[in-house]
Amino acid sequence: MANVKNKKTKVRKRVNQKIEKGQVHITTSFNNTIVSFTDMTGGVISQCSSGRLGLKGSKKSTPFAAQTCVERAAETALSAGMKDVEVYVKGPGQGRESAIRALGTLGFNVTLIKDVSPIAHNGCRPPKRRRV
Repeated sequence: MANVKNKKTKVRKRVNQKIEKGQVHITTSFNNTIVSFTDMTGGVISQCSSGRLGLKGSKKSTPFAAQTCVERAAETALSAGMKDVEVYVKGPGQGRESAIRALGTLGFNVTLIKDVSPIAHNGCRPPKRRRV
């Protein structure tokens, strides 16, 4: 038989951090809502999407789905000690307002709300003029 060595996999130990200030990135599209809680450097603490909640189809883009996403992702952030958050909202979806309201009801101190949706400026270059 071949000589098989058992490979030991490294298991990372989770460090309990006390993060008082962080960021919340809310991405709402016409099909889904994604919420990410990060520290100030951008390291993700917790995240949730409406598809992860078990919602399917057009229910994923509703304000209710956005609210429950924030509540689910906020559990981990609250246990990490997060109190002050900056909110960055991206996209045209329906759940923008309800997600921000849910943060207030959960006891977070919202210090900044910023819309970071990409805005087209002047569009693509048109094709060359046709020569006949």
